[in-house]
Amino acid sequence: MAAPLLQKNSTLPILLYHTPRYPLNRPFTGHSYFRTKSFSLLNSSKMEAAEITEEVERKPAGEDMSSKKKIFVAVATGSTGKRIVEQLLAKGFAVKAAVRDLDKAKTALSHENPALQMVKADVTEGSVKLAEAIGDDSEAVICATGFRPGWDLFAPWKVDNFGTVNLVEACSKVSVNRFILISSILVNGAAMGQIFNPAYIFLNVFGFTLVAKLQAEQYIRKSGINYTIIRPGGLRNDPPSGNVVMEPEDTLYQGTISRDQVAEVAVQALAYPEASYKVVEIVSSPNAPKRSYQDLFGSIRQK
Repeated sequence: MAAPLLQKNSTLPILLYHTPRYPLNRPFTGHSYFRTKSFSLLNSSKMEAAEITEEVERKPAGEDMSSKKKIFVAVATGSTGKRIVEQLLAKGFAVKAAVRDLDKAKTALSHENPALQMVKADVTEGSVKLAEAIGDDSEAVICATGFRPGWDLFAPWKVDNFGTVNLVEACSKVSVNRFILISSILVNGAAMGQIFNPAYIFLNVFGFTLVAKLQAEQYIRKSGINYTIIRPGGLRNDPPSGNVVMEPEDTLYQGTISRDQVAEVAVQALAYPEASYKVVEIVSSPNAPKRSYQDLFGSIRQK
């Protein structure tokens, strides 16, 4: 039987709880987030939708799912964004990679791939310039931005709030109606009764990062765009070490996941209508059963 868990409406300080099903297997390190059935932190990463009109054929993982659709990825040189670009290209998608520094991007991305187009774009510069970068040849946008921790307390709002809003407004200008956002677990920690959660407190020290992300999510949900909001647990740079666990919003406050798996979830969200208009929270566990992405997304009932 699972160990006890704090209820969502609990106002008590968080203790370390876990279940035998999803064991704790990593220590608290760096900038990480926390989750409900096991407990962790999420790294703040460096800055690193016309709906897809052709139905993507569902094929086994590893096969071409794209029919050569062009996907706009912002920001493509970040730790997670780079992996998203690589996986999109591996699936046969054409990719428009939004970067702030073209020279740096050429060393970070496989720029010789003919399916990859790099464009200079900064989400903080407004929706008009972003609309020009997205153009009329993009069919979906994946937002994998994240502010760089520092002394600028407005950075989370410039990037994770205003930057995300700018992208959604730009999508509207060019009639892109598919939008996938990489957010984080615990963004709605206060409503979950996690106001005393050390991770919630720690991350909001950096300019109320989680509050900025949550308000951006709320804007997306009210915009009418076809969205999938992905909230990963603590981000790891190492390869996957377990299977993806997917839960509804405001469920997780601990757990970790490889950035490779986060990228995979984002790419797979393009393939399945079950992913549309949903907020999902993800971690990984070696004890979790391997499930298809159609099953994972289909299991989530949106509030």
